[in-house]
Amino acid sequence: MAEPVYRPILASRRGELEALGHLDSAVAPLLAPVLSVSTVDGQLVELLGRLPAGLVPAVDVSALPDTPETELVRWGVPVVPVIGLAESDRRLVAHGVAAQAYARRAVVRLRAGRDRAGPDATTAAERIWRYARLVPEQCDLLVDAGDVCCPADLRMTEPRVRRLVQWSRRHAWRSVTVAAGGMPPTVHRLPIDEPVRLDRWDWLLWERLADLGVSYGDYGVAPAAPGEVPGDRFPTVRYTTEGAWWVYRWSRRGGRGDERFADLCRTLVTAPHWPTTGAGFSWGDHELLRRARRGAGAGSPANWTAWSTSHHLAYVLAALTRPAGERRAGRWGGGQERGRPGRPHRGGETRRAG
Repeated sequence: MAEPVYRPILASRRGELEALGHLDSAVAPLLAPVLSVSTVDGQLVELLGRLPAGLVPAVDVSALPDTPETELVRWGVPVVPVIGLAESDRRLVAHGVAAQAYARRAVVRLRAGRDRAGPDATTAAERIWRYARLVPEQCDLLVDAGDVCCPADLRMTEPRVRRLVQWSRRHAWRSVTVAAGGMPPTVHRLPIDEPVRLDRWDWLLWERLADLGVSYGDYGVAPAAPGEVPGDRFPTVRYTTEGAWWVYRWSRRGGRGDERFADLCRTLVTAPHWPTTGAGFSWGDHELLRRARRGAGAGSPANWTAWSTSHHLAYVLAALTRPAGERRAGRWGGGQERGRPGRPHRGGETRRAG
C-alpha cells in the first residue's frame, strides 16, 4: 500500500468528516488525517465508520478527560492514536492497546510552541514507548508548528521547528511531518462580495524546510487557533490555489441564501483559479458548480466547510504528488498568483484578517 504524503490536522466536525468521506478511494491511502476531537458521541463514531477503504485517521483525544469513553479501542472503528508528550500513564497504556488492535502504529504529536527538543523530549518519548509498548519504528512524528499567519510567525517558527526536527533524528521514526496552520483565526472583517487573497504561510514554511526532507501537513482550510466570531453567517468559501487562498464572503442579491450562494459560486467558477477540470477536480468542486447553475440550495456553514475542505485536500494531494521538479517550478512568492498578477494584500489581512 502507498505511504501517505499528506497529514492534515482537521476538526472532527461534520463538514471535515463529510469531505473525507467523499475522497476518491484511489487517493485515500495517500492521506493520513489527524482528527482533533472535542466531544465523543455516536455520530462521530458513525461518520468514522463511513470513511473510504484505505483511509485510517489518527485521532487526538488529548483535549478530553481521561475516561473509558475516550479509550479508542472501545469505539470499534479502525483508528490510529495520537499521543502527546504529557499524556497520563493510564492513557498511554490505552493508546498502546488501540495501536496494537488496529494499525499497529501511533502518531506522536510535538507542539513547537510548548514542547522543547533535548533531554526532556527524549525522556518523554521513552516514557511513551514504555507504557504504550511501542517502538520508534511504529510511530509517525508530527511536529505541529501551530499558527503561522504572517512573516513574523514564519521567522519565529522556522528555527523552533528545525531544532525539533534535528532532535527527531536521534530516533528511527516511521516518518516525520511538519504541520502548520496558515488561515487567520478569523475572516469576519474581510470585505464581502469580492474574493480576497490570503497567503498560505504554512505552505511557505514547508518549502523553506525542504532541505530537511520532512512530509507536509496543515490545518486544512481552518485556523490552527480557532477564533471565528459567532453569528457571522455570510456564505463563505475558502478556495485553495497555488500558495494562496481566495476567501469568498457573499451578501449580494439581498437576504435570500440560495441567491447569495449561487452568485458566489458563479463568481468562483468564472475566476482564473477555477481548475481546468472543473467539477471533476473534487467532490467539493462538483457541489459548488451545481450551485452556480442553481441546481441545488445554498447549504449550511457545515456544507461550505465540507466543499472548501474537499477542494483543499484534492489540491494539496495533487501538488504533493507532482514530481519535485514541477513543484519547484511552480513555487509562488512576491504576491504573484500563478498564471496571473496577484492581488495586493489589503491592510491587516496578512496577519489575522481581523
